[in-house]
Amino acid sequence: MTGEEKILVIIPAYNEEERIVPVICDVKKYLPESDIMVINDGSADRTSRVSQKAGAKVIDLPFNLGYGAALQTGYKYASVNNYQYVLQLDADGQHDPSFLPQVLANLKETDNDVVIGSRFIAEEKYPGSPLRMLGINLFRGLVSFFTQHKITDPTSGYQGLKIKVVKFYCHDFFPTDYPDADVILILHKVGFKVKEIPVVMHSRAGGRSLHSGLSPFYYVFKMMLSLFVNLLRRVPDYNK
Repeated sequence: MTGEEKILVIIPAYNEEERIVPVICDVKKYLPESDIMVINDGSADRTSRVSQKAGAKVIDLPFNLGYGAALQTGYKYASVNNYQYVLQLDADGQHDPSFLPQVLANLKETDNDVVIGSRFIAEEKYPGSPLRMLGINLFRGLVSFFTQHKITDPTSGYQGLKIKVVKFYCHDFFPTDYPDADVILILHKVGFKVKEIPVVMHSRAGGRSLHSGLSPFYYVFKMMLSLFVNLLRRVPDYNK
C-alpha cells in the first residue's frame, strides 16, 4: 500500500460488544485494503476486547466523552499517521459496510471533499420513527436553505473524508457530542465540496441508541443553536 492509498475506517463505539464484530468483519470483507480503528468511548462492556479479537485497532478513551469526541480522536490518529482517506460508520450495524467501496471511489475519482451516505436517495426505504423523521426533515430543510444545496440526510454518520477535511476537523470548533447539520454548514462556509450518494441503513438491532430518552430534545435544541451560531461566526481557517 502506497502513501497515497492509506485508508482508515473509523468506528466510534459505546457499549456495542454484541453488534460491533459483524461490522468489523464486513469492513474487512468489502474494504480489505483499509485499516480499521475502533474508538471505544468509555464502554462498560467488552467492546474493546471483542473489537481487537476481530482484527481492529482500538483506542480506549478513559470515559464516555461523546460521539463527536470519539470521531475527532480517530481524525487526529489519521492525521498523525498520514492517512489519505478516512471513512466512518457506526458500530451498531445500521450502516451497511457494502457501500464503503462506493464512498471511497467517489472520494478518489472526483473533486468531492466529503461524501455523505444518504438513506433517503437509496431505493430501499429507511424505517425511521416519526419523531426521528421529524428532526431529520427539520434540519434537512434548514441546511439546504442556508447552503443553497440540497442535502437529504444531514444527520448521517456514514461518511468519507479526504485528509484535508480530516485535518480541519481536528480543530476545537468540532462538536464533542453531535456533529451533524451544523458541521455541514461549516463545510459550506469554508468552501469544501460535499456530495451525497445512496446507501442502505438498517434499524438498530437492540442496545441503547444515541438518541434515546431525553436526548432527542437536547439534540434539537443544541443543533438549532449551533446552526445559528455558525451562521454568524467567522469562517474557521483550515490551513492552521
